[in-house]
Amino acid sequence: GCVTCLDHDEHYILTFPNGYGRQVNAFVSILTVPWIELGGECSISCSKTGYNASIVFHTKPFYGGKKHRITAEIFSPNDKKPFCSIEGEWNGVMYAKYSTGENAVFIDTKKMPTIKKKVRKLEDQEDFESRCLWKDVTYNLKIRDIDAATAAKH
Repeated sequence: GCVTCLDHDEHYILTFPNGYGRQVNAFVSILTVPWIELGGECSISCSKTGYNASIVFHTKPFYGGKKHRITAEIFSPNDKKPFCSIEGEWNGVMYAKYSTGENAVFIDTKKMPTIKKKVRKLEDQEDFESRCLWKDVTYNLKIRDIDAATAAKH
């Protein structure tokens, strides 16, 4: 993907983690709530500044361990050693440890405001734009009509 920060004229190229639908196991599936898990390595880089980051989304081990764990390292241009390491939960609190020895909360996603997406109206979208393409699936999932949602996916 590409993210542009217009205020700084910076363009970031990034890769995404894999997404998995998880459940504890089939025998106790009736008693557990399934969850979405992210897993894999990602990167973010800015050609203008030369800064880059390496991010790992850790999948939960079969026994023990935590869900939603993330670790990351942030590098200055041309440096092999990170100036900042991050760990925590991608949907919770992440902590930063800087090369200076300083430790701090990097971000607390639970305290972030929700920002409404700005998207074009469906009638203004092309046939294969995401919201237009998936509108029937989304609608049927909202009204909990799984059969109609499945039919719409075909």
